[in-house]
Amino acid sequence: MPEGDAVRRTADRLDRALRGSVLTATDFRVPQLATTDLRGAEVLRTDTHGKHLLTRLRTADGQELTLHTHLKMEGIWRTAPAGARAPGPAADARVVLRSAKAVAVGLRLGLVELFPTAEEQDVLGHLGPDLLGAWSADDAAEALARLTADPDRVLGEALLDQRVVAGIGTIWLAESCFVDGSCPLAPVSALRDPARYLARTRRMLQAALRAGRPVTTGDRRSPVWVYRRQRDACLRCGTIIVAGQVGEPGRERTTYWCPHCQPQAPAASVEGVRGVS
Repeated sequence: MPEGDAVRRTADRLDRALRGSVLTATDFRVPQLATTDLRGAEVLRTDTHGKHLLTRLRTADGQELTLHTHLKMEGIWRTAPAGARAPGPAADARVVLRSAKAVAVGLRLGLVELFPTAEEQDVLGHLGPDLLGAWSADDAAEALARLTADPDRVLGEALLDQRVVAGIGTIWLAESCFVDGSCPLAPVSALRDPARYLARTRRMLQAALRAGRPVTTGDRRSPVWVYRRQRDACLRCGTIIVAGQVGEPGRERTTYWCPHCQPQAPAASVEGVRGVS
């Protein structure tokens, strides 16, 4: 599933294609919006909250609406110049937005819904603060409170929970925990300084957004410390990277760590060296 920085790059691509344009044609290929026609609506901007995309519109009669989409595991937005054939397989299209400037197509989107912009908080208010958002002092305090609310919770499970903090997926779970020296299978209480962890992870996502991809090691030839590097030697100490599962039953995700650099994991929790499904 794309992570916060990748979703933000998608939003920026949609902004470049459509922001300030008036829609000349729309096609919603999901049952609940099949008859919706947004011709004449102005695209104000596309923003994000964690992994959620929010395309804000103003209709010809002045209504402000938000097109809320989520990429889930397979979704993608593609854009092309106006007049071009809609990009991507037609059978995969869930949303098509056309203007005099460009065409944008949402393919295999996991979620598509439309609601008044004033209701965004009702829809997304359960999410934690967005690591790539404005991040005020209040946001930092709220994220810290949510993260530390259950000190016995498995750290990796808490960090992947978008209700705690929005934007972290399996890449940033693995890489941020390595940089912090914390094992994702340890409890939240294993974080030496949760506030510092959150601030550092925010900086890591910002750097990835600027670079166009995660480069947590500082070396584009070997860009990540542990993510999907099980069976390989740790770039810092040479110990073999291992993989394990975190998450609630039925929603487990694979994560990675170095047993030497991140020694907090209980021995019984270590899955050992194994492949990724």
